[in-house]
Amino acid sequence: MSLSIGIVGLPNVGKSTLFNALTRKGVLIANYPFATIDPSVGVVAVPDHRLESLAKMSNSQKKVPAIVEFVDIAGLVKGASEGEGLGNQFLQHIREVDAIAEVVRIFEDEDIHHVAGEVDPRYDIEVIDLELVQADLQTVDKRLERLVRDVRGGDKAAIAENEALEKILPALKSGKAARTVSLTEEEKLAIRALHLLTLKPILYILNRKSGAVNIDAEGGQRWKELMDFFEQSGAHYVFVDAGVENDLSDVHSDEKADFRRELGVADDGLDDLIKGGYKLLDLISFFTTGEDETRAWTIKRGSSAPDAGAAIHTDFRDKFIRADVIQWSTLLECGLWAKAREKGQLRSEGKEYIVQDGDVMEFKHS
Repeated sequence: MSLSIGIVGLPNVGKSTLFNALTRKGVLIANYPFATIDPSVGVVAVPDHRLESLAKMSNSQKKVPAIVEFVDIAGLVKGASEGEGLGNQFLQHIREVDAIAEVVRIFEDEDIHHVAGEVDPRYDIEVIDLELVQADLQTVDKRLERLVRDVRGGDKAAIAENEALEKILPALKSGKAARTVSLTEEEKLAIRALHLLTLKPILYILNRKSGAVNIDAEGGQRWKELMDFFEQSGAHYVFVDAGVENDLSDVHSDEKADFRRELGVADDGLDDLIKGGYKLLDLISFFTTGEDETRAWTIKRGSSAPDAGAAIHTDFRDKFIRADVIQWSTLLECGLWAKAREKGQLRSEGKEYIVQDGDVMEFKHS
């Protein structure tokens, strides 16, 4: 499956710098024929040491990681829901992604003007949230008007959609995101075609700057308000220094750790961001491995063996018989697939098996 995350943010928060760093960290697009070759799309590998270990064990000619597509979405300004700035273009691009990554500036820099005149992360978040809520409110209002005739006619699909939208409407009117409303799986399915912006999961990227005054280090009211918001909303967030990550794109991997220590940036913010996006959408990886290639496959957590097989080929779902399964660490201990079979470590699983993160699988079909 192809996973896409839209990067959004106000002007001068570091969004473009971050996207440039991600793009330069990209993988060979030739391995992904479904991926659009577009300057605003960066195809990035999900960091996974398990893939490296399995490829080495199998002496694979090729290793293919799981990927995330990051989409650089046109800069947002206040009033986008009313057509300000790139307005509708911005909002349409968000509709097409699976999740939103919002870049939030938490550094002070007099040379980089803040659109609001001062750095206030909580305010920045409120501006973007309000634009997304207003856009969804317009969508829901229009859709409810169009459903009236079908609802009166007793159309079951229209009635289900109408009921779901009626639950969401009060939240949007009060400035709250649609994701704050408790919906059943059936209700989510009924309104899926609308691609509501505030139903999409969101990951906040807190952009620091090396050598500058960063709000998290400073503490104070602005940082407390931001943390209170994250705690109350249960939001996911990661830290990144977009400028440092962009500069390190040209540095050999063996030297990056030394540069990070010098700059006081302990972690690879891009890796944290990529993994954060994967976790946000509740995705896991299973593996196939052999001499030709070792590959990580992306599936939703809770997927059955046949559904996981469909990530490789629809025949593995439609003509599924069974799957041989072993956890990656157990396979490494055995050394080879054949030895794992000899030792009785392979399990033969049927259609009801729920695939676990890190499973190595071999599918059998008719």
